[in-house]
Amino acid sequence: MTEEISHYHSALKVPGGKLVVADVTATSSHLQSVQISGDFFLEPEEAFEALGPALEAASVQEDTTSLIKRLDAALSTVSAETKVNVELHGLSTRDIAQVVRRALNNATDFSDHSWEIIHSPVLPTPMNVALDELILNQVAAGQRGPTLRLWEWNDRAAVIGSYQSYVNELDPDGVRENNVTVVRRISGGGAMFMEGGNCITYSLYAPDSLVAGLSYEDSYEYLDRWVLAALAKHGVHAWYMPINDITSSAGKIGGAAQKRRGKAVLHHVTMSYDIDAEMMTKVLRIAKVKIADKGIRSASKRVDPLRSQTGATRSDIISTLIDTFKERYSARSVELSESDLQEAQHLVDTKFGTEEWTHRLP
Repeated sequence: MTEEISHYHSALKVPGGKLVVADVTATSSHLQSVQISGDFFLEPEEAFEALGPALEAASVQEDTTSLIKRLDAALSTVSAETKVNVELHGLSTRDIAQVVRRALNNATDFSDHSWEIIHSPVLPTPMNVALDELILNQVAAGQRGPTLRLWEWNDRAAVIGSYQSYVNELDPDGVRENNVTVVRRISGGGAMFMEGGNCITYSLYAPDSLVAGLSYEDSYEYLDRWVLAALAKHGVHAWYMPINDITSSAGKIGGAAQKRRGKAVLHHVTMSYDIDAEMMTKVLRIAKVKIADKGIRSASKRVDPLRSQTGATRSDIISTLIDTFKERYSARSVELSESDLQEAQHLVDTKFGTEEWTHRLP
């Protein structure tokens, strides 16, 4: 019995590099032929001719690491046979393996979707956290298209990860004395200290096809490439530090977290604009360890990577983020509906504002 043949296609723009395209023919079990193309540079010519054959007969289940090993082995053979070192410019074997995996998983790109941008009105932090669950569920159910939402708030809050212990992360006296609202979010990761105006937080709600074929670690970097481009407009050279940190030559800028549900993924990021480090250490137990690790002897210093590196106001940076996203993906601005706000408030009343949820890990 002849196995059914399927054809796959995917393209990937390498950050700071070139376009890599994969056209793959495969059965239900193995790759039959692979054609790699793009505007990259590669020497010698024999190296290019070895790329596709290196992946033929690979299992369709092989992960990125396994495909990289196949490619590296083939290029080493070319180098040995030609006595010429193989040079790839504008791509790496990791990029090739990644685009092949995305092809096999029918992955989509940002530009394949119609995006909406919500710049939220000023809301209490529990409402912002509730909106993450609400909009993620809407996207998963097909009730809303892919969305970028930028938060606004004016309260003082500590947002803890879904799997963090309340007492291990927070100082009860600091929480009470500084009038801090504690909210547990639905994603994992660490605690965030958030005063109005001291952070920039955004959430992406997207179909899971956007990260199809990417490892969990790679998906973080992929979903925030547009952010690094926006920061570059303010003169900030930023990059991803696995698994979920955005950093720069001046230190860490922010951290990301994800939650996947059904056919959708929530990816949200908080970046430090100008945090009161002394206040943070009174509220978050772990903050004292992190600040000491960064070599900041005095807790009275501020954590202000975006303000000090850009000289721009918080609102200016947010405007750049919105403009960059719109320029890249033709997104349109929309507003939260009254129904959205009512449903989010219901989630606050029944979940995110309750002692049961907030203290689910004592």
